[in-house]
Amino acid sequence: MSAPVVQSLREQIREHIVEGIVSGRWQPGERIVERRIAVELEVSQTPVREALRELESLRLIESAPNKGVRVRNLSAADLEESYPVRAGLEQIAAELAAEKLAADCSALTPHVEALYVADQAADGTAQVRHTVAFHRELVRAAGNSVLLHTWEGLGIEVFTALSIRWLGTVQQSYAEEHQALVEAFLRRDPGIGQMVKDHVLGCAPAPAAAAE
Repeated sequence: MSAPVVQSLREQIREHIVEGIVSGRWQPGERIVERRIAVELEVSQTPVREALRELESLRLIESAPNKGVRVRNLSAADLEESYPVRAGLEQIAAELAAEKLAADCSALTPHVEALYVADQAADGTAQVRHTVAFHRELVRAAGNSVLLHTWEGLGIEVFTALSIRWLGTVQQSYAEEHQALVEAFLRRDPGIGQMVKDHVLGCAPAPAAAAE
């Protein structure tokens, strides 16, 4: 019975570290001390180490012998790399989920409604949260566990947050763009896969930013 608890704790620690990086608590190149985080959160070092290992697999942090763990100096190009992969996965997901979502889009619509509120308030945190949740539900609707696992492994929430907060890759209206996708599913648009792909690619950092 202990495994789910450890998993939940690791996820909480992971989110704590991610938020610290995104918010600027830990700057690129700065060392993240495992023991300090454990003391701060009043946990053992084991789940902290597991969370850091996961973030290293997402290329958000890096470790080196005798140097410890540090925040990676991510460039716009680093952030941009995940978008074509994500776009391809979501195109497949949209095509697989098309019939299901044409019949029932109730998993997507609450996030669109929340995005209208977030857009109005210019709430970046809520925009990230509901944008990622919308796309996660879209991928989940495909009913393919391998596809969902691969998508989750891209660290979508982390890189979406970093793209928005570090590079300013803000859409004109998060709500309207996602509402357009819902409407396309409901009308059984035959081009829904390409539409979703184009939408994801449109969220990527601008080429000018990536070249910096």
